Amino acid sequence: MRNAPTILHLDMDAFYASVEQASKPSLRGKAVIVGGLGPRGVVATASYEARVFGVHSAMPMAQARRLAPNAAYLVPRFGIYRDTSEQVMALLRELSPLVEPLSLDEAFVDLEAGETAWDEASARLVGTKLRADIRAATGLAGSVGLAASKMLAKIGSEQAKPDGLVVIEPGTERAMLGPMSVRTLPGVGPATGDHLRRAGIHTVEEIAEAGEDELVRLLGKAHGHALYAMALAHDERPVVAERETKSVSVEDTYDVDIHDRVRVGFEVQRLADRCVRRLRGAGLSGRTIVLKVRRYDFSTLTRSETLRGPTDDPAVVREAAARLLDSVDTTGGVRLLGVGVSGLADYTQEDLFAQAAGVRMEEAAEDGEEEAAVARRAEGAAERRWHAGHDVRHAEFGHGWVQGSGLGRVTVRFETPRSEPGRVRTFRVDDPGLEAAEPLPLVEGRPGKGGGSGGPGAGGGAGAGAADGGLGAGSRL
Repeated sequence: MRNAPTILHLDMDAFYASVEQASKPSLRGKAVIVGGLGPRGVVATASYEARVFGVHSAMPMAQARRLAPNAAYLVPRFGIYRDTSEQVMALLRELSPLVEPLSLDEAFVDLEAGETAWDEASARLVGTKLRADIRAATGLAGSVGLAASKMLAKIGSEQAKPDGLVVIEPGTERAMLGPMSVRTLPGVGPATGDHLRRAGIHTVEEIAEAGEDELVRLLGKAHGHALYAMALAHDERPVVAERETKSVSVEDTYDVDIHDRVRVGFEVQRLADRCVRRLRGAGLSGRTIVLKVRRYDFSTLTRSETLRGPTDDPAVVREAAARLLDSVDTTGGVRLLGVGVSGLADYTQEDLFAQAAGVRMEEAAEDGEEEAAVARRAEGAAERRWHAGHDVRHAEFGHGWVQGSGLGRVTVRFETPRSEPGRVRTFRVDDPGLEAAEPLPLVEGRPGKGGGSGGPGAGGGAGAGAADGGLGAGSRL
């Protein structure tokens, strides 16, 4: 390990919720919960004001509503989250060529590789300036941990929350880790934690005292060795700038189980097309097509098919996904569908048979989209859907965001990131003066690309626990 705290871990505070508060003056200082608002939605992020009530990420949204009935509940706006994340990551890359993003709001930085820090004092100055730069660029707060290893830097950023900085000086690690819960260590989840607890091991210090042989006996060779090393504060993992993408996938969770087999097929085709768009956007292709189906009873089935060569042809992916669906019994209803591509490569090998069938598949897809739209309307889906939190613009009142909708009405609060809290007005959902809009930049002078704010029709009938599958290391169905 190093002899200076030159590995930095940044974790943005309640990122999604903080972006929403920065965008919406009326929500600053208020409880804000972002996630899926349908019956099966889950919490993606809760602001610190909401956490006071016991709300946390991955909690069912219905439970969150019971705990914090007066909070603001918003559908995610992934476009503005990605744009904001890009601004933050650009600041990190100014510090070092070795930046390892873990998600939109979290990353490791090797300050030694960037020659921006070499001891405790210089590392602290870098961390302090970074937090100030992030606030100036985005208006948001981030917490920073600095240590001689990735594990300790991440633990430091957790201790620093919210909006703080913690430096763990080399030589103090064992004393700091000792009294902490075993769950503090990476890889110790609920199951491993319970296993250790039953063996009388509750703290990191007790892991070290148990010894490596005992941990191997309890947890197996690989896990036992790794856990013992971490308990001794040993972590030699380097900061890796590029992380290999394992797969690309998308999935939707539906508010109401889909029973119509034809509708299920249409949804799979739609997901296949979305998956290919992600694949092409990343400049990738893949050989293995994966279908995921979660049925009415929560049982989850996955089916896969490996092609002769990698492809990014939507017709090929749709055709393979349809074949996989033929092998799945959807009797009783389907609550989630997903399509993914793995075995990735940066080139394609055209499937001649698929090319011959391509025109037929494209025509069928067009017909399918039309019939799927008819099916959704037949189920009572409104032609114009306004999602809580998403951006709109009115011809008379300007920029605003949707507070809620229902019974043919939509309520909009008209304000911007740099205005005072705005007024609320209600319109018919088909008001010709109201239209979807791109998010405005959080900080004046910053360009706002915005995409992904959604608007009428966004979501295609899926509940908002139905975010697209991620594109990153280890992402999977």
